[in-house]
Amino acid sequence: MPMVLWSYNTTPRSITGETPFLLTYGYEAMVPVEVGAGSLRRDAFIEEDAEVNQRLHLDLLDEARVGDLVLRKVMPNTKIAQHGVLGANWEGPYKVKAILWKGTYRLEDLDGKLIHRAWNAEHLRKYYQ
Repeated sequence: MPMVLWSYNTTPRSITGETPFLLTYGYEAMVPVEVGAGSLRRDAFIEEDAEVNQRLHLDLLDEARVGDLVLRKVMPNTKIAQHGVLGANWEGPYKVKAILWKGTYRLEDLDGKLIHRAWNAEHLRKYYQ
């Protein structure tokens, strides 16, 4: 079972073109051959530098997410009645302008016009071009 999970997490997805491991941790996983036989990435690894770089990466994570493109869920009060059940469930894309607090975002459209209310992350979905 662990090998199945490892292969699932290190296989690129067709939608994003990236592996779940990369999207979660910010770098690619090592294949078992790299661990056993060695590679430049493994041989040049310096643990102290890796810890500093990881802390820096985590500190800058929120800033990196500002500017991401997201789709916004169509709410019942904004749904177009004439479209019926075949109407769109998501609209956008919108750009994340600011993070107000964890899970709450301020959005703007692609022309730079600010969306007046804040949006919870449960009503947003990451948009990949």
